[in-house]
Amino acid sequence: MEWNFLAVMRDFDLLMLGLVNTLKITGLALFFGIPIGLMLALSRLSTWRIPSGIAAFIIEIFRTTPPLVQLFWFFFALPILVDIRMTPTIAAVVTFSIQSSAFFAEIFRGGILSIDKGQWEGAKAIGMTYPQSLRRIILPQAIKRMIPAFMERSIELLKTTTLVSTVAYADLMFQANEVAQKTFRPLEVYTIVALIYFVLIFSVSQVSIVIERHLAKSGEGTVH
Repeated sequence: MEWNFLAVMRDFDLLMLGLVNTLKITGLALFFGIPIGLMLALSRLSTWRIPSGIAAFIIEIFRTTPPLVQLFWFFFALPILVDIRMTPTIAAVVTFSIQSSAFFAEIFRGGILSIDKGQWEGAKAIGMTYPQSLRRIILPQAIKRMIPAFMERSIELLKTTTLVSTVAYADLMFQANEVAQKTFRPLEVYTIVALIYFVLIFSVSQVSIVIERHLAKSGEGTVH
């Protein structure tokens, strides 16, 4: 067969619109997922058994069940249970925010635990409260070690968001399906989509490698 990218390029704007929507979902999931992950991590580290147990349960549920099942549950099942209107956008943001927060929680927990106990004791000795110690002493050090792991997880999140096309959210994959049906050129369409994802993810991964090397040279460990 002959390749014909010209027919696909006429609808390239639709693919770019899909890419913007993909990045939008990824960005919103990171915006909500990171702080939720921090809260889950702190609850998981709590000496109080109830909040620690609840956090551990949430983390395990969303780390061990398939993202597609989670997305379908929030989009199809939750509206039946609580009688609310669930749009594809809301379902996608809720699903991937909570799903990513479970992984971010473990990254936060690992980063916090990697800090020497003497740092906590020193902060306590000068009169700092737990929140003050966490904000001023522990987290600034821990976050440096967690950056590569955060970027790696963000890349995984970006790839996972391709599932949103199954609930008719107009992401890159959804738009690619539309263009493929319109042009009857699925080979060219999905080749272009693969290249878009490759360029995007490869660029982010290279930035992550540079940051990790910089941290290694500065003596900062990393948390995976």
